[in-house]
Amino acid sequence: MLLKTFGWSFAITVLGLALAGVLWGWQGLAIVGILSILEISLSFDNAVINAGILRKMNAFWQKIFLTLGILIAVFGMRMVFPVVIVAVTAKLGPIEAVNLAISDKAQYEELVTSAHPAIAAFGGIFLLMIFLDFIFEDRDYKWLSWIEKPMAKIGKLDTLSIIIALVALLVSAMTVATSVAHGGGDKSATVLLSGVAGLITYLVVSGISGFFEAKLEDEVEGEGGEAGEVAAAPATKGNGSAVGLAGKAAFFMFLYLEVIDASFSFDGVISAFAITNDIFMMALGLGIGAMYIRSLTVFLVRKGTLDDYVYLEHGAHYAIGALAVILLVTIKYEVNEVITGLIGVVLIALSFTSSVIRNRREGKPGGTSGEKSEVASGV
Repeated sequence: MLLKTFGWSFAITVLGLALAGVLWGWQGLAIVGILSILEISLSFDNAVINAGILRKMNAFWQKIFLTLGILIAVFGMRMVFPVVIVAVTAKLGPIEAVNLAISDKAQYEELVTSAHPAIAAFGGIFLLMIFLDFIFEDRDYKWLSWIEKPMAKIGKLDTLSIIIALVALLVSAMTVATSVAHGGGDKSATVLLSGVAGLITYLVVSGISGFFEAKLEDEVEGEGGEAGEVAAAPATKGNGSAVGLAGKAAFFMFLYLEVIDASFSFDGVISAFAITNDIFMMALGLGIGAMYIRSLTVFLVRKGTLDDYVYLEHGAHYAIGALAVILLVTIKYEVNEVITGLIGVVLIALSFTSSVIRNRREGKPGGTSGEKSEVASGV
């Protein structure tokens, strides 16, 4: 099970480190290894979130996420995205931006970091919306009930999460964005525009995927479990969907997953410049880390871990909320990536421990969920 799930990640790690050693020697090998660990530590909670969404999709779209999704995550976000940022910021052509990344690494790093306020505002508001919509939902399982019960009550106001996100954006624009550490000067207008773009992106993608998901679930219930383009999936406990999403619903869910991954990758890409400004080292190291996040997502779905340890999703969403706040704070202030990574790891570890205690209290020390969801093989 372990080798089947993490086999590709192990193979890519060996090949990647060997390539780093050949191209850049022992120093390059060490840098790539550090970047890989950095990416895993910063994105561990991303795997939990991905697994919670992926288990709703049918086998075909799970495989798309684990193949095309990996290409987008590794090549697109870890290599192409920084170059695109430089091209847009410096008003350069794609080829000029690539040449700059190769020939003038110092200026390339400066241009990427100067775009940080816009990136942080977009990603911060997008992730904040994910956290708020989770915390305001009345869920079957409550981890920190003293927080989640009152939040579920006030969350009956549908627009509350949007209001809070906009207030957070306005506060950020009027405080941390007035004198930023990255690029200098007043970035209030940039932060406002980028934050609104993040909010719109979240509302469009999650809204459309949610609409089709609800529509397909209604069709399943109305037709006795046989809807046109819905592939049946094993039922999940708690708040999980019993429908294996396909078609338009799965497509927009896939887009939603990719935007989430992009939002999580922002801090990893920016933090990587503290270690190296070589675009190829960065892509290789962060790409290896992204492979492990994908493999961990598969592992969580195949093992039914989110069904057995019901508070894991809570911990991951609290980590998302923390990351959203950190991203907005980093518009002006430097926050060490170790702190960012540790917050996520600690919150997930605490939620896992709480899940174990709950299972033991109910006579299920290892978790005894019935049938597990399966992910399409191939990765």
